[in-house]
Amino acid sequence: MFSTMAGLPHRAIRPEPIPIDVRAADHLRYIRETMESAAEFTAVPGWGGVAMGLTALAAAWLAARQTTPLSWAIVWLAEAFVAVAIAAPAAATKARRANSSLFRGPGRKFVLSFAPPIVVGGFLTLALIQMGIFSALPGVWLLLYGTAIVTGGAFSVRAVPIMGLCLMALGAGSLFAPAAWGNYFMATGFGVVQIAFGFWIALRYGG
Repeated sequence: MFSTMAGLPHRAIRPEPIPIDVRAADHLRYIRETMESAAEFTAVPGWGGVAMGLTALAAAWLAARQTTPLSWAIVWLAEAFVAVAIAAPAAATKARRANSSLFRGPGRKFVLSFAPPIVVGGFLTLALIQMGIFSALPGVWLLLYGTAIVTGGAFSVRAVPIMGLCLMALGAGSLFAPAAWGNYFMATGFGVVQIAFGFWIALRYGG
């Protein structure tokens, strides 16, 4: 259908066709993002978990020899920083070997699900120490660390949420057990359980 403007006929303007290579790139990007969102996060460090468990056993030995509840708590808080220093580079290295990322796809989901219980644990730790309720710390730490692993593990291999449930069970037991048993619960959860599942993950899921 022709129309006129200034006496000159012209056709209706048609959009330029989209080059086939652009459409192919969009399709590939969509496929890659879909695969990433459906994949499991397999960069949980098995051998790193073993190392974390060993340092936790050392911390339990040292903490048992402290003479005040505050010094006991300081030992375990120092161990938490040591564990992070082990876990973060170990996870990054394993993710890099698998051509994955801690901040994209399932890795991002794992981190975002793992972080909130840990942040809550930090605030509760400060509050309990300020109130002098040291006997509740083992239960709170084990419960919230276990919760973080369960929620993050929803995007990882099956061994991860199972480990989180074991830690939560120990945390619940610690809350209702005699206060003197707290260090044993800590050694069992952060030490023995971490080592056992670390070996399992390392041997079955590539380190």
